[in-house]
Amino acid sequence: MALAMTKYSPPWLLQSKSYLKITSIPYIQPNSNKLTGNDITTTMKHLELFKPVNLVAKLRVIKASPKSDMAIIWFDIWDSQNGSKAKLLINYFFNFGRYIAIIRATNMNPGVPQCHNYWKWDHSTFSCYAYGSRYQKYNGPHKLEHH
Repeated sequence: MALAMTKYSPPWLLQSKSYLKITSIPYIQPNSNKLTGNDITTTMKHLELFKPVNLVAKLRVIKASPKSDMAIIWFDIWDSQNGSKAKLLINYFFNFGRYIAIIRATNMNPGVPQCHNYWKWDHSTFSCYAYGSRYQKYNGPHKLEHH
């Protein structure tokens, strides 16, 4: 099955990651369940275009915004250095139930935010009011004299 996470790649092929997202799918599905990465993966397995695609990690599903009812599905694929697999997928439309999903190129997605002041997850640095950054190992202020 090509649409699975790979642990190893052939050493003679230089690979890079391509970052993509799927849009235009509702976050809450008609059966009143939240959209999951497994729902999308199941659909992708049935499409011929995704047969040569190897995912780097599981798909990540988030709401487009707190008040939106649409989802954004982030996924990363193993690709060649010139991004040939991503070029085939970008701007590709496919049916997801009664909706038409669109694949878009994106920059490297941040995933779950981590505060660089406290080194805690789900707390972004931009919303933190702590003074200065903290050194991860000592949990104190991170200054040049600590090195």
